[in-house]
Amino acid sequence: MEKLQPKRNKPEKLIGLIFASLFIFISNIAFAEIAVIVHPDNSASLDKKTIKKIFMGKVKKFDNGNVILPMNASKGAASRDNFNKLVIGRTTTQVNAYWSKLVFTGKGTMPRELSSDAEIIATVSANKDAISYVDASAVTDAVKVIATY
Repeated sequence: MEKLQPKRNKPEKLIGLIFASLFIFISNIAFAEIAVIVHPDNSASLDKKTIKKIFMGKVKKFDNGNVILPMNASKGAASRDNFNKLVIGRTTTQVNAYWSKLVFTGKGTMPRELSSDAEIIATVSANKDAISYVDASAVTDAVKVIATY
């Protein structure tokens, strides 16, 4: 009489399942929706091209003549990486290299960095000429969303 052995899962199937789950998890983190925000009283209407130019230091004033104050999320923040990828069209490393060159040659001042979505929202809500971006899930009624990516 033949002994019945319990059925065992092949390690390859388990590893494949783990990698698939990890990929889905990372994809959801890496592609969170980004909201570009301004002060609620700011009436500016900005397209993606103009937003990119603002954060690359090429557009410095709103149509009303006020100086734009762009604000970045902190280095290493997922929202910053996503914004750079989706709006600027470059990696964060490429954007940092671009700004390093401008700052070194005296041709630009890198946008101010803020440490959290809450700090970004508080700063933008207190300054009519500020513009920034946050994870869309962090938006409150203290700011106005002008674009999402």
